[in-house]
Amino acid sequence: MSTATTPASGPDSDSGVPEEKVRTGVPGQRVGDPDADEVRYAPQWLQLREPADAAARAADLLDPLRIRLANRPGRGGDDLVIHDLGCGTGSMGRWLAPRLDGAQHWILHDRDPYLLHFATVGAPKAAADGSHVGVTTQRGDIGRLTADALSGASLVTASALLDVLTVEEIDRLAAACASAGVPALLTLSVAGRVELTPADPLDAEIAEAFNTHQRRGELLGPDAITAACEAFARYGATVRVDPSPWRLGPDEAALTAEWLRGWVGAAVEQRPELAARAESYLDSRLTACAAGELRAVVHHSDVLALPHPAGGAV
Repeated sequence: MSTATTPASGPDSDSGVPEEKVRTGVPGQRVGDPDADEVRYAPQWLQLREPADAAARAADLLDPLRIRLANRPGRGGDDLVIHDLGCGTGSMGRWLAPRLDGAQHWILHDRDPYLLHFATVGAPKAAADGSHVGVTTQRGDIGRLTADALSGASLVTASALLDVLTVEEIDRLAAACASAGVPALLTLSVAGRVELTPADPLDAEIAEAFNTHQRRGELLGPDAITAACEAFARYGATVRVDPSPWRLGPDEAALTAEWLRGWVGAAVEQRPELAARAESYLDSRLTACAAGELRAVVHHSDVLALPHPAGGAV
């Protein structure tokens, strides 16, 4: 894993990478220009979803996390050191840092230097008690994270990450956290369930095709929550799962519309025979969305894994 500290200035939303090279694509998936060296999440999509993410995250997991952090071994007056995996534009830090007391040092991990610029520029400045919050960045492959990389860490976080990992990558993450004795807060993993109001006969078929698309290759998609719980438990952690659904109504119409395009698009990519019906379906759904008549519940889950105090498997 290469390391680079991102300066405290960077591109704004309409500069840097040409628009055509930063397509939004399927919600929750890495996308990009097929001719580019790296695929990347579109910052526009990450910024659009951030308020819904913040409202959805399971706040009830914070109290047990705070207790563990307050009682971490050798804490003394040291800063909390928090590794944010696949940080994107840094929304997890903006949500979590102001909800934790004490000085914090966030280490932001992502493969995309463009997103690391956004994350650094928008990084939080203060903790819940007014203590300083600082950030550095590490560019590299989070699927290869090791216990050595987490030496001195207080917490590992991630948002909308587990469902784009493989079984092996989740196992390595759980093993690294266990060996380092570090708790993990892993939020907003897709649960494979969507509720649209009013309902449409094609809803279930689109959802099934989308879920199959999420599981393409070795990716876990909606199976990631179960896989993560099993992996962390196998290494001795106490695991808690809480729901964190998006609840989208007229006030979130822009997000709902973009999510719908990606959701239906992925379903058609998985099952091309749906194309004709899906086009009419999407047009109808977008019309209802623009009229403020569509509501969506997109189910996610948050996972808190608290390792055995001694670290390692038990």
